[in-house]
Amino acid sequence: MGAAPAATRPTALPWRRPGCSPWGVLVSEVMLQQTPVARVQPVWERWMAAWPAPGDLAAAPPGEAVRAWERLGYPRRALRLHAAAVVLREQHGGEVPAEEEVLRTLPGVGDYTAAAVAAFAFGRRATVVDTNVRRVQARAVTGTALPSPALTRAEVALATSLLPEDDAGTATWNVAVMELGALVCTARSPRCGGCPLADVCRWRLAGSPPYDGPPRRGQAWEGTDRQCRGRMLQLLREAHGPVGAEELHAVWTDRAQSDRCLDGLVADGLVEPLEDGRLGLPGRRPA
Repeated sequence: MGAAPAATRPTALPWRRPGCSPWGVLVSEVMLQQTPVARVQPVWERWMAAWPAPGDLAAAPPGEAVRAWERLGYPRRALRLHAAAVVLREQHGGEVPAEEEVLRTLPGVGDYTAAAVAAFAFGRRATVVDTNVRRVQARAVTGTALPSPALTRAEVALATSLLPEDDAGTATWNVAVMELGALVCTARSPRCGGCPLADVCRWRLAGSPPYDGPPRRGQAWEGTDRQCRGRMLQLLREAHGPVGAEELHAVWTDRAQSDRCLDGLVADGLVEPLEDGRLGLPGRRPA
């Protein structure tokens, strides 16, 4: 396989470089949940400059985490990461634990994120299965164009069976397969001619048959509650302090929908009503 462009090689990502702290890896993995690398990297760099250790973030108001999340999407992840920082400070001496079972007890950390942190931060033998890994496995091993819409236990078991037996090779293997899927074995235009698995890929050897599984539906954005909530949070992030409810409703034309979205933001803890009737990010002092 030809060399990947420098900007997309694994070593170019700051959270994959030697010396990146386990906290930096954890932050990156939470940010990368459902968000492309290109959008994550600049936000991650600013985040780590502001809060280089869990204790630094834990000492900040949760609203600052939401503000610094910018436009990464799914902003509840910012609150969960702040909550995880508090737990790390209070229960783990400000350090990120290496054990998957302990990592899974942190707010916002599921099986995938725990495995990724164990593998990439601590070199543990952990099974890391993202969308790219699933696609490589589906084509190279099972001979199908794309994996099923939802992760299955069989996929996780297959990924585990393919891992090197030693801890030292696991992180390299996981990154290699992820990058193979991201750069070569892509969903729409796979570069089979430059793939190191071309001679053994079952999908290619079968003539690259088209996907014939369950329908794969993309996520809508225009006009959705997610878009409305995003605009409200953007206004609050850019404001110097709390704003009135009518200012928030003004970002959206459908008042019933904006009412519903504002109620949801308050219920999720992303927006905090103040005694004077204004609203702000959680934990931020009124201007």
